[in-house]
Amino acid sequence: MKKLIIPILGLMLVYGCGKKEEVKKAQDEKFCIDKDLKEKITIEPVQKRAVSESINLTGNITYNGDHVVQFNSLVEGIITKTTFSLGDYVKKGQVLAEIKSTELNSMQSESKSLQSQITVAQRNLQATKSMFEDGISSQKDLLQAQSELDVLKSSLENVRANLAMFSASSERAVFQIKAPTEGFIVDKNISPGMQITNESDPLFTISDLKEIWVLVNVYTSNLKNISENMQVDVTTPAYPGEIFKGKINMMSKVFDADEHVLKARIVMDNRNMKLKPGMTADITIDKSKGGEELAAIPAKAAIFDNNRDYILIYKNDCTIETREINPVLKNNSWLYFDKGVNEGEKVITKNQLLIYERLKN
Repeated sequence: MKKLIIPILGLMLVYGCGKKEEVKKAQDEKFCIDKDLKEKITIEPVQKRAVSESINLTGNITYNGDHVVQFNSLVEGIITKTTFSLGDYVKKGQVLAEIKSTELNSMQSESKSLQSQITVAQRNLQATKSMFEDGISSQKDLLQAQSELDVLKSSLENVRANLAMFSASSERAVFQIKAPTEGFIVDKNISPGMQITNESDPLFTISDLKEIWVLVNVYTSNLKNISENMQVDVTTPAYPGEIFKGKINMMSKVFDADEHVLKARIVMDNRNMKLKPGMTADITIDKSKGGEELAAIPAKAAIFDNNRDYILIYKNDCTIETREINPVLKNNSWLYFDKGVNEGEKVITKNQLLIYERLKN
């Protein structure tokens, strides 16, 4: 028996030593955040915040209707040429289209006729003046001849002014439509071959787009929660993660008959030209819930895994706790807790998934 006990004790000693070495090795390999990783993460303290709920709405971006120039044609005719497209940037005085019009022929004929009449009137005035000096004609005749010449000259000036206003081109026998201001073409109702009249819709609309409107759809269920001057966050699919700040400037007094929504308007600065008319937008409004305060962390800190939410509590570079969370309230920006997360604890809120995967493995 003694001979058997000795080998067994020996094996136990060997096994025990091996186990201690494995534990020591595991301790030596404990995960710690190195300097490079530390620079990539963000650590934020848990703070108490006033509880607010998020109201999510949709809308569309359009041009500022108070900062546009619409062009209506003053002459009738047929569009023979256009040189611009919707969305183009145009400069003041740039030729955008040409109109073939019978009014041009009429004005040009009238101009030639007046020039001929003026030549005759000038000769008549000269002859009347000579006769007046010779005592043959009266002063009344002289004044009448001068008046007739002045009337003809005035009529010619008016015709020439109209031709200039309509940018008449005698070489091409067309009226030229020129941009009345600089900006972007935000609406276009003109194309070659189109017949236009004085009653036609504006041929095009120009806006500088330095300010834009966001038209928000407010449904009946949200009407009691929305009011003018409320601060809003606007996001678009074109710029994921980027938030544009604004506020509701105006709310319509009647519902849109087609969409069955009330339209609210947000005026936003757009000097960087990122927001384009026609874009869809998501609007988020945070509404206070009576001043109640709870411990809160940024919503972006949450890690969703296996149908559960977790956060990483930072204690030091080598002590990071993975904690399952159950927020009592949440909105698009914040998670609120009445238990499980304490004010003053530190939470990793950026690139936390990198650490979570390392800890998990």
